[in-house]
Amino acid sequence: DGDIWWEGMTPEPAEHLTDWRGSDWTPRSEKPAAHPNARFTVAIAQCPSVAPEWDDPAGVPIDAMLFGGRRATVVPLVHQARDWEHGVFMGSIMSSETTAAQAGAVGQLRFDPMAMLPFCGYHMAAYFAHWLQTGRRDGAKLPEIFYVNWFRKGKDGRFLWPGFGENSRVLAWIVRRLEGAAEARDTAIGLVPPIGEGGIETDGLELRREVMEELLAVDVDGWREQLPQIHEHYAKFGHALPEELRAQLDELERRLGA
Repeated sequence: DGDIWWEGMTPEPAEHLTDWRGSDWTPRSEKPAAHPNARFTVAIAQCPSVAPEWDDPAGVPIDAMLFGGRRATVVPLVHQARDWEHGVFMGSIMSSETTAAQAGAVGQLRFDPMAMLPFCGYHMAAYFAHWLQTGRRDGAKLPEIFYVNWFRKGKDGRFLWPGFGENSRVLAWIVRRLEGAAEARDTAIGLVPPIGEGGIETDGLELRREVMEELLAVDVDGWREQLPQIHEHYAKFGHALPEELRAQLDELERRLGA
């Protein structure tokens, strides 16, 4: 009837649609009607919890920035950068399982700097340089940078962390870090929550201590094995890669004893 429909909009799909390719589609079609990476949006003004300052032309203060990759191993549940340059480095070596927004087979690991590879409209090395230059501006009020990974799996292939609303427990630790009320241990890759007091609150979760230890462990051997891949990733940027990031990689190797 000329209107728009998407999967889940109604209990039963329409009898006939034109899919995203412009082809006829029916409920008996083998492929979904929408593109695998389709997004459906709504005006932010309709969000009941939107902050009144969301469009303040003067901007709003940002206390923390979170990067996140989809990693089944190696990368802990959360870790914090030591400083701005270290945070930019963390973002520059993000690796995730591919999604429909990216070239390559879905579910494979690939480097996806700051989750921007499919969306950055200019050279990624220049994008890194822009972040670094932001940190050098006079009077810059830089947010703390954290890296989260909700997707760690155990040897049985199951997710270790419950995710969804329980992710707020990690966010609560981040907020307490900003307030100086939470602890962290310095590791080869950054600042990681301790187990227990000063760390991530787990009361009410059916999560054994050894699972939390696995979630927050720094897999030194795993990181060492990943170093050649990071070098290969950085080599793609050639001489355009900022020297600060090369120095951060050297420092990571030193801390890992590689």
